[in-house]
Amino acid sequence: MGFSKAISTSAIRCFISFKHSSRQFHTARPFFLSSTMTSNFTPFTPLGPDQSASLIDGKGIASEIRKELNARVVEFKKTNPHFHPSLAVIQVGGKKDSTLYVKQKQLACEEVGVQFTKYPLPEETTGDELAALIEKLNEDEKVNGILLQLPLPKHIKEDAMINAISPEKDVDGFHEENLGSLFKKNGKPKFVSCTPKGVMKLLTKIGVDLNGKRAVVIGRSDIVGTPVSALLTKANATVTVCHSRTSNIEQLARDADVLVVAIGLPEFVKGSWIKPGAVVIDVGINAVEDSTKKSGHRWVGDVDFSTAKMVSSFITPVPGGVGPMTVAMLLENLIDGATRQFERANKVIINPIAIHPLTPIPSDAEIAALSKPKKIKDVGSELQINTNELELYGNYKAKLSLSIVDRLKNSCNGRYVVVAGITPTPLGEGKSTTSIGLAQALGAHLRKPTIACVRQPSQGPTFGIKGGAAGGGYAQVMPMEEFNLHLTGDIHAVSAANNLLAAAIDARIFHESTQSDAALFRRICPNIKGVRKFSDSMLSRLERLGIKKSSPEELSPEEISKFVRLDINPASVTWNRVIDVNDRFLRKITIGQSSTERGMSRETQFDISVASEIMAVLALATDLQDMKSRLGKMVFANSNSGAPLCADDLGITGALTVLMKDAIRPTLMQTLEGTPVLVHAGPFANIAHGNSSIIADKIALKLVGAKSEQLNTSENAGYVITEAGFGADIGFEKFMNIKCRYSGLRPNCVVIVATIRALKMHGGGPPVVPGVNLPSDYTTEDTELVRRGLPNLVRHIENSRSFGIPVVVALNTFGTDTDAEVNLVIEAATNAGAFAAAKSDCFAKGGEGAIDLANAVVKACEANFNDSKTNPVKLTYEDDGTSVINATVKPENAIKSKIEAIAKSLYRANSVKYSDVAEEKLAKYTEMGYGNLPICMSKTQYSFSADPQLKNAPVDFDLPIRDVRLSAGAGFIYPLCGDIQTMPGLPTRPCFYDIDIDPETGKAVGLF
Repeated sequence: MGFSKAISTSAIRCFISFKHSSRQFHTARPFFLSSTMTSNFTPFTPLGPDQSASLIDGKGIASEIRKELNARVVEFKKTNPHFHPSLAVIQVGGKKDSTLYVKQKQLACEEVGVQFTKYPLPEETTGDELAALIEKLNEDEKVNGILLQLPLPKHIKEDAMINAISPEKDVDGFHEENLGSLFKKNGKPKFVSCTPKGVMKLLTKIGVDLNGKRAVVIGRSDIVGTPVSALLTKANATVTVCHSRTSNIEQLARDADVLVVAIGLPEFVKGSWIKPGAVVIDVGINAVEDSTKKSGHRWVGDVDFSTAKMVSSFITPVPGGVGPMTVAMLLENLIDGATRQFERANKVIINPIAIHPLTPIPSDAEIAALSKPKKIKDVGSELQINTNELELYGNYKAKLSLSIVDRLKNSCNGRYVVVAGITPTPLGEGKSTTSIGLAQALGAHLRKPTIACVRQPSQGPTFGIKGGAAGGGYAQVMPMEEFNLHLTGDIHAVSAANNLLAAAIDARIFHESTQSDAALFRRICPNIKGVRKFSDSMLSRLERLGIKKSSPEELSPEEISKFVRLDINPASVTWNRVIDVNDRFLRKITIGQSSTERGMSRETQFDISVASEIMAVLALATDLQDMKSRLGKMVFANSNSGAPLCADDLGITGALTVLMKDAIRPTLMQTLEGTPVLVHAGPFANIAHGNSSIIADKIALKLVGAKSEQLNTSENAGYVITEAGFGADIGFEKFMNIKCRYSGLRPNCVVIVATIRALKMHGGGPPVVPGVNLPSDYTTEDTELVRRGLPNLVRHIENSRSFGIPVVVALNTFGTDTDAEVNLVIEAATNAGAFAAAKSDCFAKGGEGAIDLANAVVKACEANFNDSKTNPVKLTYEDDGTSVINATVKPENAIKSKIEAIAKSLYRANSVKYSDVAEEKLAKYTEMGYGNLPICMSKTQYSFSADPQLKNAPVDFDLPIRDVRLSAGAGFIYPLCGDIQTMPGLPTRPCFYDIDIDPETGKAVGLF
C-alpha cells in the first residue's frame, strides 16, 4: 500500500490523534460526541487527571475489526463453502521496509481468513511487464483484491500502474474511478482509500457526531488529505483543507472541532493551535533523531503530542493510532469486495432497456433507428463475462471465448427452450420474432437471466424473398443492420474455407494428371536445406494408409505412389463451390475452360454458403478440436478405386481450421430491450439441419445456469431460447435427432409458433404469395377455415410430445385476428396435449406482449425439470436404426430404417420410395461405415410430405428419395426428398428493391 509523498518515506502507515479536555471527559461528553458508542469495546483510554486527552486505541480497535471480519468470513462460508477471499500483493524490488509491511499484511490476512499471494518482482521490472501481471490478476476470478506495494521504482509510472488495476479489485481505493466517486454527491466508489476510511472508522468508534461541525484537514494529498476531506463532507461536516501555501493555518486549525493532520512534517501542529476539546487525528509518522534510543531515532507524528494532549479531548498515539487501522480497513475492503464479487458472480442481473411501443407500429427499420442499445461490453459485464473472454467488434457486437464453458464447468445448465413452428406459409409465421419476444419477456419483464441463441442470417434471403432474420417490430436483435449484413464475417469465413477446399480438389486432379509420382513427391515433400520432412497435416493420411514411417526418405516407391496420388475420380466429386447470394444461374456450371487447364473441364455447381457442409460442421462442433476433426473427415469424392477421400487426404485440414478459428466463437449482441443474444452459425433447415450452434447453446446455458454452490431451482436458473428452422417436422426433428444427439443436451420445453393465417391456409385458404396482398379470407373472421387447418397444429404437437418434451403453443397474433379465432386455437392446442397455449403479441408490444407465454414456458420447464429423471427424452431412432417402427434392424438396413422412422412416425407417410441413385448411394455409405450416422432430411418446408402443395396434415403418402448425400464431417446423411435446391433463386421482385443507404448518415434503409 502506498501513500502521499508528503508523508515521511521512512514508513508507509497512517496514524490518527484525538483530543478531549480533562474537564469535559470527566464531567460531560464533548458537545460534538454522539450519545452512544458503536461497540462494547472501549476504544480509548484517559491519559490521567493532569492531561485532558483520552488516547484512542487504534491498535485495539483494529484488532476488534479483524476479529469481526474473521467471524464474517466463517459465517459466510457456512452457506457458501466455495467462498475464498483472496488478496494479491505485488512488490517490485526488495526494499526492507516494503518487505516488512507486506509481511504484516500477510499475517493480518491469515488472521482474518484471507488467502494471501505475494508476487515479488525484481527492481528492473519494466512498466509493461508490471502492467501485464496486473492485467492477468484483473482477469483471474479467484483474485478478489490487488494491492500494489508503493513506492515503485522511479522508472515505473505509479499513477498508470494504479489505474491499471480494475476498480472492482482496487482494495487500496487509489484508482481514479474510486477516488473520483468520493467527490460526487451520490458517488458510490467500489472502495474507499484505507487510511481515510480508517480515520472515519475511528471517529465512529469513539462516537463523534460530525453533523454540522467544523473539520480542518491539514494536507491535501490524493492518498489522505483530499479523500478524507470528501468523507468528512459526506458526513455533513463543514470542511476546510489547509496546505503548505495556506497563510493563516494556525487560526484555521484553532477553529476546528475535528483536526486531521497529514502534512508529513514532524510535530508541525502545536498544542496552541488546537481548540480546547477538539478531536485530533494525526496521520503522520516521522523519524527524528534521538540519541537516547538504541536505533538513534524515535517516531513522532505531524502533531506535537506533548502539548496537544493537554488541550484536545481525544488523540491518537504515534505509532499505534491510524497505522493498525489502515491494515484493518484494507482487510475490510477486501472482504466487502470479495463478498460483493461472489454474490455478483452467482447472479446474472440484466438491466433492461425500456421501450415505448407506438401505434400504428412503425417499420422494423424505423424502430431499430430509434433504439438506443447498450454498449456490448456492458451486456457482457451483466453476464459475468470476463473482459479477456470478450473481443469487441465495434460498440455493439463482440466475439466470445470458448473458454467460458471450461471456466463455468461446475455450474449447472440453465433451462433449455427450443422454439419451432407449424408448417409455415411462404411469409413465415414469426418464429424469430417470437423467439426474441419470449427472450425479452423472460429477461426484461420476468427478470429471469435469459439468452436467445439464433442463427446468423444468410444474405440470400436478406436480399431475396424473406428479408432479414432479426425478428420484427418491437422484438428485434440489435443493431438490426449489422445483424442482417456481414456481422463478424462468419459466413464469409465459411465461404472462404469451402472454396479453398474446392480449389484444392481441382488443383490436385490437375497436378496428378500432369506429373509423375517422383515429381509429385518432390513438390509435396520438398528438400529444404538438405532435409525432407512430412508436414503435420500429412500424418493423418499416412496413418489411414497404414504407413508407419516418420521420414519421407523411408518410403518405398510403392508407398510414395500411394501417398502422393489421391487418384480422384472427377465424376465422383460432391464438393461444390459456394456464395452467399441467391443465384439460380450457378446451379449448374462448367469449370476449367481456360486453355491453361489443358482441357480438364467438368460440370459442377454452386451452393448457397449456408448449405456448405462447413457451416453444418460449425454448428455441430463442440469445441475447436472437434471442429478440426470434423473438417478433416469431410468426404469430397472417391478415388477411381472407390475409396472415400476426405479433407485430411489433401493435407488441408489445418488451413481450413485457421480460416474458421474466429468463426467458431459466437457473437454477442442484444435485443431491443437489452437482453443478450448469441448469434452463431446459419445452416438452412430444409437443406441442412437448421439450428444455431451447439457451442453457442453450451456457453449460454452455463452463463445463465445456477452456479456450483447454488441449488438448481427455478429461482436460480436462467433460460436459453434457441430456435429451430421452419416447421417442427424439419427444424425441431433435426434439433432432437441430430443436434441433441451430438451435444448431449436435452430441452426442457418446446414452443410451437402458430398463426391464424397459416392455419387458414392449411384449412383450404387461397395461396399465400410473397409480394401480393393477402386475400380477404386471411383478414376477416372465419372460424371454420381455422378449424379445418387445426390438424396441422395438432400433428406438430403430437410429434413434439413424442420426444418426451412438454409443448407450449405460442399463437403469434395479427391485428386482423379475432377473439373467436384465437380462443378456438388455444382450446384446440390444450386439447391436443399441449402443456399450455398462450397468445403472443410481441411484434406490437415487445416483451410485454409475450409475458403470458413466458410464464407458461417457466411452468413447463419446471414441470419437465422435476419430471426428467423418471421420463427421459426419447429420440426417433437409435444409432443402429432401431425405433418404435422397427425394433430390430440389420446393420445393412440401418440408414433406411432411420429414414423410415422419420417418414412414418413424424410425417405419417405410408412408405418411402428410393430412386436407383439413392439405393446405390445408401449401399455405398453403409459399406463405407457410415451406417451409424443420424439422418438430415432435405425436403420442402411447406408440407409434411415432399410435395409443397400437400397442405395440412396428410397421411398415407409415399415419400420419394431421389438422392442421398453424405456429410461425414458434419456427421449426418441427408436424403433429398423431391426437388430441393441447394442454391435458391431470386424472385421477380427481390427485397433489394427496397434497400438503400442514406448518404448523409451512412445508415442502411429498407432492411427488415
